[in-house]
Amino acid sequence: MELLAKPCDFCPNPDCSEYGKLQSKEQKNIRKYGKTARGVQRLQCRCCKLTFTENIGTIFYGKHTSADEILESLAFIAEGSRISSVARVKGHKEDTLLGWLRDAYAHLEVIESILMKDYHITRGQLDAMWAYVGNKGEKKLPGNG
Repeated sequence: MELLAKPCDFCPNPDCSEYGKLQSKEQKNIRKYGKTARGVQRLQCRCCKLTFTENIGTIFYGKHTSADEILESLAFIAEGSRISSVARVKGHKEDTLLGWLRDAYAHLEVIESILMKDYHITRGQLDAMWAYVGNKGEKKLPGNG
């Protein structure tokens, strides 16, 4: 049994009467509502009619790049590749990669577990990456002064 709620388990609209309430098996107020052009599942609350995607509240929400591409880029950075090198190889701007790092830092535990499990990144590599995100590196992250 999973301990964490998923976005499709409750309405994320603070103005909805069902906001934050987990659905029971008997009464489901969240329904599938098609997919986005990029194939991400859309959902709709039956109470407030709000539509949202299944990745709301994650590092991948609102991104135009696949989750696999973002995670692979973060894995390269964690392995010690320079951001400029990753940008050149993957075809993304450096500022985009830095934004992904900043967003990943907000979801630290989940991102660490994925990188350690699926990409075999070590704890030391992750610590070095988070130290860089903490502006101890050469380049400041956008939005952090």
